[in-house]
Amino acid sequence: MNTPKPEIAPEVEPVEEDEEQSLPQPDEEGLKLDRDAEESSLAAGRAAILAHIKLAPPRPGVYRMIDARGDVLYVGKAKNIRKRIAAYARPTGLDTRIERMVATTRRVEFVVTRTETEALLLEANLIKRLRPRFNVTLRDDKSFPYILITSDHWAPQILKHRGARTRPGQYYGPFASVWAVNRTINALQRAFLLRSCSDPFFESRTRPCLLYQIKRCSAPCTKEIDFKDYSVLVGEANAFLSGRSKTVKDELAQEMEKASASLDFERAAVYRDRLAALSAIQSHQGVNPRGVEEADVFAVHQQGGFSCVEVFFFRTGQNWGNRAYFPKADRSLSPEAVLSAFLAQFYDDKPPPRLILISHEIDDRALLAEALRTKTGHKIEILVPQRGEKKDLVEHALANAREALGRKLAETISQQKLLQQLAETFGLPRVPRRIEVYDNSHIQGANAVGAMIVAGVEGFQKSQYRKFNIRSTELAPGDDFAMMREVLTRRFKRLLSEAPRSQGGELMPHSQDLGSAPEADEPAESPWPDLVLIDGGQGQLTAARDVLAGLGVEVPLAAIAKGPDRDAGRETFFVPGRDSFKLPPRDPVLYFVERLRDEAHRFAVGSHRVRRNRDMRESGLQEIVGIGPTRKRALLQHFGTLKAIERASVTDLMQVDGISAETARRIYAFFHEGAA
Repeated sequence: MNTPKPEIAPEVEPVEEDEEQSLPQPDEEGLKLDRDAEESSLAAGRAAILAHIKLAPPRPGVYRMIDARGDVLYVGKAKNIRKRIAAYARPTGLDTRIERMVATTRRVEFVVTRTETEALLLEANLIKRLRPRFNVTLRDDKSFPYILITSDHWAPQILKHRGARTRPGQYYGPFASVWAVNRTINALQRAFLLRSCSDPFFESRTRPCLLYQIKRCSAPCTKEIDFKDYSVLVGEANAFLSGRSKTVKDELAQEMEKASASLDFERAAVYRDRLAALSAIQSHQGVNPRGVEEADVFAVHQQGGFSCVEVFFFRTGQNWGNRAYFPKADRSLSPEAVLSAFLAQFYDDKPPPRLILISHEIDDRALLAEALRTKTGHKIEILVPQRGEKKDLVEHALANAREALGRKLAETISQQKLLQQLAETFGLPRVPRRIEVYDNSHIQGANAVGAMIVAGVEGFQKSQYRKFNIRSTELAPGDDFAMMREVLTRRFKRLLSEAPRSQGGELMPHSQDLGSAPEADEPAESPWPDLVLIDGGQGQLTAARDVLAGLGVEVPLAAIAKGPDRDAGRETFFVPGRDSFKLPPRDPVLYFVERLRDEAHRFAVGSHRVRRNRDMRESGLQEIVGIGPTRKRALLQHFGTLKAIERASVTDLMQVDGISAETARRIYAFFHEGAA
């Protein structure tokens, strides 16, 4: 069966009426021409939709509105596609937001599904993937951490997991923060004594490690516990995390009573400590619902043209944290429409709990519950609680949504001022909405990596970061200028092919009002930067300028060179056509640009280390002088993994048989740049 996905209300960004009053008023003839153009465009859109109506099937499915350039404007679902499409071609009755979408539409595509439920799921999947301009879109570039109990080893391991679920096992979550995962795993280790070590470390043990001594592992590695008893512990851990915490605690309490009655006080103390650990998991929480074992709580708040959705996660009767989201949504959409769209996309790649509590009644609530039931195989209940503990949980989430949105608005205003000052300092033609910062990282030319980070109105846009493995074999080792030329050439050649600039290469215009939600008549967010910032001096700037000139690209450029002795606050700036200059030590723009530069450096160095470590794993530890196959084997047997060797101190390395003090220092220096 094709797994479908949820409906999203159309969304466009409206024009503010107040803005028109500040603009010069055109004459009557000009207004008439504008109205004629709008009516002509709207007529063309309606004609395009009418041409597709006869092709639209009278069945459930998903439709896509597409503009003249082939970009998807809107994705929607319908019980009857033909009737839904026909509604867009009505001559009257459409609100301004929908009229703008219709005026831009030049083609409609359809995907038929067997049921409306499948259409709902497919719609959410397409919206999340395509990010259409007129839909509510979930801005979610962070994956959630989970707890994983593996099933691909005779002694399952408990560990923190993030990313694709490729390893066999049971996944529990999501947790809102890594801190919550780590705290829960520590308590679960005390309660169920499951191992957390890696498989290589497990296989190399000849005696129990420290975790066994402090009663946080049952040491299956050295057969301190047999397979049958360890399997019982794994089953209890899975039952507890699956929502049967009360049953598990009752069983442990019964075992403790039996041991106590038979005067086996040592065994009774073990059960007592395990019960205490489970109680600790459920007590260190700010909000602890007694009657809610497993639920997600959603509350939406709107202010200043922005929407905030606060999500709380409750599992096994405990609060697993919360997170605030700021979906891209038209300011004219109601909280109910935003929440409905958000929920459908949120559960596109996450397992839903059996109970979902929401702050506002939404359309298609029953349909969404049915879609999630189809996806998970068990009943899902979506409620808008009116009283009691569940209502209190929703009110608590709503209060957090208000506070989070207030902070977001304050940060946006502050960011707006910084960007305005940045534009003035560097003489930019307008306030930048997209800044790209470039840096390189290598060690004497080896494992060279170029990095690009992106920042804008909402801070760092990590989903837009890119790394460039330097490919040229003709570069001289350490030639930073040539590396920069290669990175910029690859970046802007691709940009020219994927998003060619119109109007003689000019940047598409956009609003200067950074403190408000984007307007409906703005073009989709441009991938072209308003400022390219290079980490380097005049040489790097000249290399960048030559590359862009050769490609026929005009983009504002600037370079930032480190101060004497690499002192922060004494940087020199280079801008084409101007003398180099410095900024006052406490200038907010200086701090802002330093943050951009440091983030680019962090990303470049991190990418370089990943590549270097991968190459090192391929070639082995034998790259280090004095390390041959015998010492390499001894190191891996002692530490278990290469990661553990990398983190080891010189003293720890000297504990390995055959590793002298000098060899230990060489190993440590290999993993830590600049260490002697």
